[in-house]
Amino acid sequence: MSVYQGTIDGSADTGERRSRRVRWRGVELFAMILGFIVFWPVGLAILFLKIWQKREGRPDQDLVEFVQERGSEMRGRCAAKRARWGAAEWGASEWKPFSGPRPTGNSAFDDWRSAELARLEEERQKLVQAERDFAEHLDRLRRARDREEFERFMNERNAQQGSPDQRPQA
Repeated sequence: MSVYQGTIDGSADTGERRSRRVRWRGVELFAMILGFIVFWPVGLAILFLKIWQKREGRPDQDLVEFVQERGSEMRGRCAAKRARWGAAEWGASEWKPFSGPRPTGNSAFDDWRSAELARLEEERQKLVQAERDFAEHLDRLRRARDREEFERFMNERNAQQGSPDQRPQA
């Protein structure tokens, strides 16, 4: 009688042993070999994915499904962290680095900081407006220059068509 009754993965031995071997499918093996031949980091990446798949305990799952599942889990975790840190608003039209200052406990400092942040936000708004005004000014200058060049072209064209030696004989 054996003293140890469990299997490698810690579950009780029920007569049905779970294999920890990752089975390579033909496509995966071919992709890894081709990856090593064409560009070695691709083959290495596939090998590491298979090792990761084994460590996660999903030997029967397809490699593509495994990568998609892990990728969606990672994207979900990143989205949760982004939401927790207030970075979900960063995709908005205006960049907001944080939702607001945290109180320090010193009311005089907190008041001064709030006033300075309000002043800086007002200055930023002035800069944004000045940038818009300058862009509009440049657009007006371009339109005026284009209009002037077009009128000069039309005057030259009309002058060429109106001269006696350039007029077609009918």
